[in-house]
Amino acid sequence: MVKIAWGITGCGDKIEEIVDMIVELKNEYEDLDVDIYYSKSAEMVLNWYKLMGKLKDTFYNIRKEVNSNAPFLPGMLQTGKYDLFLVAPVTANSVAKIAHGVADTLITNSVAQGAKAMVPTYIYPPDNKKEEIETILPGGKTLKLYIRDTDVENVNILKKMQSITILENVDDIRDVLLKHIKGD
Repeated sequence: MVKIAWGITGCGDKIEEIVDMIVELKNEYEDLDVDIYYSKSAEMVLNWYKLMGKLKDTFYNIRKEVNSNAPFLPGMLQTGKYDLFLVAPVTANSVAKIAHGVADTLITNSVAQGAKAMVPTYIYPPDNKKEEIETILPGGKTLKLYIRDTDVENVNILKKMQSITILENVDDIRDVLLKHIKGD
């Protein structure tokens, strides 16, 4: 059994792809146990994209952030309840906080505390390269975004942190989860 804590922040870019992929993996692999922890901003985004129902239909343990310690994900990461911590997608704001040691939300505090216990943490920030990207809004419209230098610099800081692996795209998320599920 692979036990995963999945943290979701208020990032909408690739959220539909990520939810669909993790639901697919959960349905395909009985050995995959996923608990979901989402930020207050993520609740708005999940509802905006009409994904909350899909999560509730598929996963048993779904918890909303109350504060930086509640629900008590940081402690559960440190005491070995989870094999890994996946944060996907993550906002540029949360990346900046993690990069600079700010642990004032459930997700940023959980990354900090999990890292202290050397819990493998995989983070997918869509704002990871200096480029123009297209994100899909609810309803299918596209929106062009221009990734800022400071966002890329913060991602580069995370790449140097112990126990944190930056994932470049949604396929990397699938690869990492399959590696853990299959024990490779």
